[in-house]
Amino acid sequence: MTTKESFSINGEGLLDKIKELIKDGNVTRIIISDRMGKELLNFPLTVGVVGALIAPAFAAIGTLAALVTECTITVEREVPEAEEVKDEPAV
Repeated sequence: MTTKESFSINGEGLLDKIKELIKDGNVTRIIISDRMGKELLNFPLTVGVVGALIAPAFAAIGTLAALVTECTITVEREVPEAEEVKDEPAV
């Protein structure tokens, strides 16, 4: 199961927040939108992504951060099956 979470952030903190999210490890996709809701950047993260493969995305994010003043980051996360079952009421 996938869940979505959104963060509003200014351009200066954009790259740091993206790095933090990637470090968390359970993120499957990151979408960056402007304050009007227009999608600016959308990239998937797969298990085992290494620095060399994500470097072009960081370059694009750095450029984007210099251009936007405020944006929204939407993060898709994979929720483990054990957590899904845990939320069901006991019979």
